[in-house]
Amino acid sequence: MTKAFSPVRAACAAILAASLASCGKKQQDQTGDATLDRPVLVSQARLAAQSQPRDFVATIRPRVESDLGFRVAGKVVKRFVQTGQKVKAGDPLAALDENDLKLQKEQSEAELSAARMALAQTQGDEKRALALRKNGWTTDAALDRIKAAAQEARGRQQRAERALELARNSLDYATLRADGDGVVTQTLVEPGQVVAAGQTAIRLAHSGELEAAVALPEDYASLADKGDATLKLWSNKDKVYRAKLRELSPSADSATRTFAARYSILDPDPAVALGMSATLSIAAPDAQQVMSVPLSALYNQGSGPAVWKVDADGRLQLTPVKLLRYDSDAALVSGGLSAGDRIVVLGVHKLEAGRKVRVMTRG
Repeated sequence: MTKAFSPVRAACAAILAASLASCGKKQQDQTGDATLDRPVLVSQARLAAQSQPRDFVATIRPRVESDLGFRVAGKVVKRFVQTGQKVKAGDPLAALDENDLKLQKEQSEAELSAARMALAQTQGDEKRALALRKNGWTTDAALDRIKAAAQEARGRQQRAERALELARNSLDYATLRADGDGVVTQTLVEPGQVVAAGQTAIRLAHSGELEAAVALPEDYASLADKGDATLKLWSNKDKVYRAKLRELSPSADSATRTFAARYSILDPDPAVALGMSATLSIAAPDAQQVMSVPLSALYNQGSGPAVWKVDADGRLQLTPVKLLRYDSDAALVSGGLSAGDRIVVLGVHKLEAGRKVRVMTRG
């Protein structure tokens, strides 16, 4: 028995066929889109130093600087030098009032004279006593007393000679003299001032090697002797001098918590003068070559920073990196990258691993 034709059934069949055709076409289009290479903008990773040199303010100081003072106390009557004056070894710098010192010297001379006379007297008594004892005209006890007196007189004379020598030295110490060639960097006494023995009166910078004095922070003091250092004068920043650590304080300053350091200037010239200001640059000893990448290339899925790297086949690889530091327009990273690697710099949050891409570079 043949069923009668139904218009309703025909319409439903047509709609079903159209729907199936549409789904097949959409699936085909989606498959076709997946095979297309997505364009991405890339940049090359480049080498950069992990630790940039750190700059510190330094002052040019002499290798040897002496704080000179009188070896005796007294009143300053004259100062022969001014700050900045060049002096030679032995030149007088300042003088004390010598009146009291001269009196002490005269007293010592008088005591020495008396001691010599007393010694001469006891020596004569000793000779006579020996002669008398030889003839049996005196006792052993009397002779012993005379010998003891003579020995005491010898000791008294020796003490008087030493006292006179000290008095002469003290008188000579009344004039403060330069202990070497150099430049007076500071005068700390004025005529009329009473000073104690050893009190600093004149500060002298000795001629010869100059150094850069600098205060290093706690986090850099232990590394100061391991990195290369350079020096630039503020008066001429185009000239670079090599420097090397010579001295580092073993303890930090109680106020600033910094360590005093001295750097020798390895290639000085006449332009380097005492008291100049300079910038000392110290490279970190552990400076390693790392990668510099644009900030826009960094991508974080929650497991740490990473970048999208395009491999030789043109496919994307999510490469984890260690973030070291940010610069103004780039980030310094290490691990997973080599110089010249192609990394995606735009739209990094819209990519997936393994996707084949078409590389585009900045024009």
